[in-house]
Amino acid sequence: MASVTTNAVTLVALLSMLVPSARSAVDYSVSAARSYNSGWLPAKATWYGRPNGAGPDDNGGACGFKNVNQYPLSAMTSCGNEPLFQGGAGCGTCYQIRCTRANNPACSGQTKTVVITDMNYYPVAKYHFDLSGTAFGALAMPGRNDQLRHAGIIDMQFRRVPCNFAGMKLGFYVLRGANPNYLPVLVQYANRDGTVVKMDLMRSRNGRPTGRWEPMYRSWGSVWRCDTRDALLGPLSLRVTSESGKTLVANNVIPNGWKGDTSYSSNIQFL
Repeated sequence: MASVTTNAVTLVALLSMLVPSARSAVDYSVSAARSYNSGWLPAKATWYGRPNGAGPDDNGGACGFKNVNQYPLSAMTSCGNEPLFQGGAGCGTCYQIRCTRANNPACSGQTKTVVITDMNYYPVAKYHFDLSGTAFGALAMPGRNDQLRHAGIIDMQFRRVPCNFAGMKLGFYVLRGANPNYLPVLVQYANRDGTVVKMDLMRSRNGRPTGRWEPMYRSWGSVWRCDTRDALLGPLSLRVTSESGKTLVANNVIPNGWKGDTSYSSNIQFL
């Protein structure tokens, strides 16, 4: 009994020492993943969906992005666990990924860029990229894409990089179900940080802007919303702030007579 008691006390003492370290590791994992200066970090990679697909069957995901199989995402997408997805704040973030022959004989060692478009609910590591079949296969040497996909899960490395959606401007998609008292807006194709951390709108009255900015709130993924008792009459201007603190204004980007399930293009982009 004495030996059991001694062992139990020792175990409790060890666990009490490990708890602060575990908390620090979680904090570090988030900040490291979000930093542009962390260098290459270790991760696990899996893949889902069709072998040459974009991940979800509907070419979407938990961030709300549409047509991720088409340019500019071109199926190079990934689910991210919480340090990457960040409750939706990580949606649109870009990462370079690679795997080497030390990780798997079929790996090329070449870097590829993927965009976070979905949530990984069942991570197997501190950092876990659940890649589209296209992105996972892209890590392989020429002609060995299927061989690498057959591995199912591999070790890899990643680092955050600025997004560069060449030729694209910020896009705003008003979701289906919107009405004059409820405006949900999906933000897409943000260069540099890939995501926005703050969004405001300015409504119009009698066809003229009021001059007053009203805050919107993150609803889910990359979707921001405004709930209001007073009907939102267009045109509406939107102000977006990036993670780096840069602010852009899309004047009158949502016209009078706006409706849901409609995309509205802007002439602004983060540089």
